[in-house]
Amino acid sequence: MIYSVRGKLIHSSTNEAVVECAGVGYHCYTTLSTLNQLPALGNEVLLYTVLHVKEDGVTLYGFSTMAEKNCFQLLTSVSGIGPKGGLAILSMMTPDQVALSIISGDHKSLTKAPGIGPKTAQRVVLELKDKMKTAGFSDEAVTVADTMQQSVGGG
Repeated sequence: MIYSVRGKLIHSSTNEAVVECAGVGYHCYTTLSTLNQLPALGNEVLLYTVLHVKEDGVTLYGFSTMAEKNCFQLLTSVSGIGPKGGLAILSMMTPDQVALSIISGDHKSLTKAPGIGPKTAQRVVLELKDKMKTAGFSDEAVTVADTMQQSVGGG
């Protein structure tokens, strides 16, 4: 497993970044929020990574924060959510916003991501609701979600 890559940013585009480490360029697919946090080309960057292995290839996904990486791993653990779906959600929402949506049962906010329909979003909420509370997201997001849930549920 490749935990992270640190090196010179040599390329970035719509959904990818290439980080050169010891002469090897690591191609990482990434979210829009990570892309927005990247330094200018030629500067040093650190990306936390997830290595995804399939029978037809190996793909590296890179994130600017551990929270984003952890959220990606949780999202892709849900059946029907692959790496593209995880990136799409995290390109539209921060990890805390994802946690807030899931904990409060707001599946509709997840459908704003391209390729995520209502049934898939409901599955995400159902499968991750309990995991999100213990996944290390900000205490503020969990507290807000719990408060919202209590006010909607009446108790």
